Amino acid sequence: MDIQNIKETIAMIEEQNFDIRTITMGISLLDCIDADIDKAAEKIYQKIVKKAGKLVEVGNEIGHELGIKIVNKRVSVTPIAIIGAATAADDYTPLALAMDRAAKEIGIDFIGGYSDLVQKGYQKGDEILIKSMPKTLAATERVCASVNVGSTKTGINMTAVRDMGETIKIMSKGDKWLNAKLVVFANAVEDNPFMAGAFHGVG
Repeated sequence: MDIQNIKETIAMIEEQNFDIRTITMGISLLDCIDADIDKAAEKIYQKIVKKAGKLVEVGNEIGHELGIKIVNKRVSVTPIAIIGAATAADDYTPLALAMDRAAKEIGIDFIGGYSDLVQKGYQKGDEILIKSMPKTLAATERVCASVNVGSTKTGINMTAVRDMGETIKIMSKGDKWLNAKLVVFANAVEDNPFMAGAFHGVG
């Protein structure tokens, strides 16, 4: 690296406010599955706090060491529709509340994974999660949601497209911030770290 490159790097940091926009930690919740939704919610809370409890602290330490601020610290988890499907519950809001409580406890900005992968069609729990989204996102502060409705390989789940259109319309009548915490997409990539569409891949 020559002197000019060094000067340009220093200028980016000192004059142009160069920073690292975010770091995202992925956490599998598959071992939190429980037939009792309240027990599953508590397992989710405990695991997130245990695994990501020092994420903010370590992120700040790295930023200080490098001299570059890390602006946001985030967590992504296994799509909650998978966890909820193991229960007999007709509302997965308790799982989202556990995610939100954990996010506040460890001090992160957002937590993604209140998600559903329905490109191959609806399975048990998919409609439950989608219908709960307006209530869930209104009841939480840091939880982000996403639904993958199609893929090049499997096609488009038009029922899910219709349902998500209705969901977005319902949420648009309330706090406009709610739809900012929701992503509907196709060809979702596993381990997507970008909010609001972040979720931890199941593979």
